[in-house]
Amino acid sequence: MTIIRRRYRINGIVQGVGFRPFVYRQATALQLSGWVRNSPAGVELELQGSSSSLDSFDRLLHNETPPLALITSCIRSDIPTGKDSGFAILASSSGEADIRITPDSAVCDDCLRELGDPADRRYRYPFITCTNCGPRYSIITGIPYDRPLTTMAGFPLCPDCLREYENPLDRRFHAQPIACHNCGPQVELRSAEGIPLATRDEAVLEAIRQLKNGAIVAIKGVGGYHLAVDPANHAAVARLRQRKRRDEKPFALMAATLGAARTLAVLSKAEEQLLTSPEAPIVIVRRKGHTLLSPLIAPQNDWLGLMLPSTPLHHLLLGDNFDQLVMTSGNSSDEPVAYDDQDALRRLEEIADCFLLHDRPIHIRNDDSVLRVFQGVPLFYRRARGYAPRPTPLPFTVPPLLATGAELKGAVCLASGSTAVVSQHIGDLQNRSTYDAFVHTISHLSTLLEIKPALIACDLHPDYLSSRFAEETGLPVIPVQHHHAHMASAMVEHGLDGNVIGIIFDGTGYGTDGTIWGGEFLTGGYDRFSRAGHFRAIPLPGGDAAVREPWRMAMSYLYQTIGEDAFTCGHPVTTQLPEADRPLFAQLLRRGINSPLTSSCGRLFDAVAALLNIRHRVSYDGQGAIELEAIAEGAVGDALQADGECGYRILSAENAPFQVDFSPLINGIITSATSGIPVATTALRFHQTVAAATTEACRHIAEQTGLTHVILSGGVFQNRLLTEMIYTALTNGGLTVHTQRVVPPNDGGIALGQAAIAGRRRA
Repeated sequence: MTIIRRRYRINGIVQGVGFRPFVYRQATALQLSGWVRNSPAGVELELQGSSSSLDSFDRLLHNETPPLALITSCIRSDIPTGKDSGFAILASSSGEADIRITPDSAVCDDCLRELGDPADRRYRYPFITCTNCGPRYSIITGIPYDRPLTTMAGFPLCPDCLREYENPLDRRFHAQPIACHNCGPQVELRSAEGIPLATRDEAVLEAIRQLKNGAIVAIKGVGGYHLAVDPANHAAVARLRQRKRRDEKPFALMAATLGAARTLAVLSKAEEQLLTSPEAPIVIVRRKGHTLLSPLIAPQNDWLGLMLPSTPLHHLLLGDNFDQLVMTSGNSSDEPVAYDDQDALRRLEEIADCFLLHDRPIHIRNDDSVLRVFQGVPLFYRRARGYAPRPTPLPFTVPPLLATGAELKGAVCLASGSTAVVSQHIGDLQNRSTYDAFVHTISHLSTLLEIKPALIACDLHPDYLSSRFAEETGLPVIPVQHHHAHMASAMVEHGLDGNVIGIIFDGTGYGTDGTIWGGEFLTGGYDRFSRAGHFRAIPLPGGDAAVREPWRMAMSYLYQTIGEDAFTCGHPVTTQLPEADRPLFAQLLRRGINSPLTSSCGRLFDAVAALLNIRHRVSYDGQGAIELEAIAEGAVGDALQADGECGYRILSAENAPFQVDFSPLINGIITSATSGIPVATTALRFHQTVAAATTEACRHIAEQTGLTHVILSGGVFQNRLLTEMIYTALTNGGLTVHTQRVVPPNDGGIALGQAAIAGRRRA
């Protein structure tokens, strides 16, 4: 038998996830000698034994790694044999760092079994964890990832936990967050005034009693607080809406089990896999027709945001007590989620009736991830807990840099070499608390990743707070056009280089001509882009007021289509404007006073939602478009075709981008309102019209340029119905279509594209 020796250098998320014990167990079982150790770049190991045993180890390395491990590269090389007598775990080596941070993870099945076992010493312990699960990113205060540099530093291990921590054959070997009843964090229930009511298990039991009595309970989780109520208690849900100042935006639900989730929604296999995954995100799923839940959970919405318990404390609260709980972010509208105890007690005092908190500090705020399934794979709305800060490979190398993202749905990106790391969702930066979180996240993540930026990328809009932050650092700044960044973000995800067609549809983005873009057909790559075409620009009456009041966009489209008759045509949307104000509004449109031009696809959706009397004013971002899509889906089975009643024109001009004019569509909608056509039918025809116009425009660009790869990005592509129509039509036409999977298509993915463009320019 020939003995060989093999060296492995493994990069990725391989520290703090039980990787060395995994290697130790497999090597011992396969009778391989050698060693394994952590290195600044990942993990190094040497194995010696028969070729068949080493081949078996390679198969295990490919298929059986620990649940939280993520191998991004593995370099193998055969080396001379040594004189090892066994296998050992060695002390860490030194060298050049390549830090990868493990995201927070839902409690694993092994820990859950112990949690429910009266004979286990961690029975009903709310912080049970091991190397395969539990908090990571939210508790790390510095590097290297050792207990003293986590928020567990104040909880010394008891002798029993220490024995597990030091045993390579134990699944808690070097699991930094481990603890037990005797040495770890504890829960406490407090009144809204902060008065202690109960501790330990009695605190959990009393919180359950409070929830059953209709109370709103603020619950401290892994990355922040939730506000919980019994979803079957209509009065409690109504009180939560009133106190949280959240009029209509749906609440998320936490179901006790997958079986309980199935009673609420029609779940696909992919949706069930996501719900039960270690990331435990909120998944947007289609609700079943009849439940006993309060209708206020998701008003006028056929979709629910569902998640399963992600922490031991969640399992203790639901268990046999509730099939589901409302579990919404612990904040008031437009504020970031609370994560610091004193801040939570102050900010949530007027919302929560009591607080179930604990003494393990949260170092970094990390809200729930939100996604839906598109073509069997995830499509992010919000990327945070469970997914951030996983690295994303770049198709080229870049210098150390920071990208600050946009203004809404903020997230930042740090990049160096061939790797980019996008932060968790931060939020809308107009809020001071969110801006503070933005600054803290940059500082924290750059420290953990050991990246000292040499330049900063930001949005082209000079008034975004993220852009102002970039300018104030004193570092070289590279402004990146908003929609170019969207396109580049998706290119990075799919490892694309060269030139592509970018169809970028969103609500707002500062254009190179000073107008507001949002219905864009681009060509180019990381180095440069051209605006091949766009939706016909239209006044945005009142500026930002038109975003909150879609009737304004409806009036603007009516005015563009039928002129002064817009104010006397008798369409119901005109009643939103008092008759005395109509001459002034007409002048505002005629002269462009406080009415910047926009090509926004999102504002077109708003206008149609108002013209169909679905939504004249919105209480949350994208509400009109979401409700328009939901109504359109009710007519999908009618096999409709976009015809003369809803149409478009593509206007060409020499040496200028083409324009897609939807005036015929607006005329068709006016006609449908007086001819008895169901609103759902018109809503579907609208989606078909936009899809048909997009398809024709894209095919024209492809014929002119020879480009075959198409990017779909921007917040509008969270619309499943429209995305499916466009994707299918373009794919059937022979084009290769790429949608976003790693980061959201909305502004939460902007920073990744900024980093790639700026890094390429500097290189």
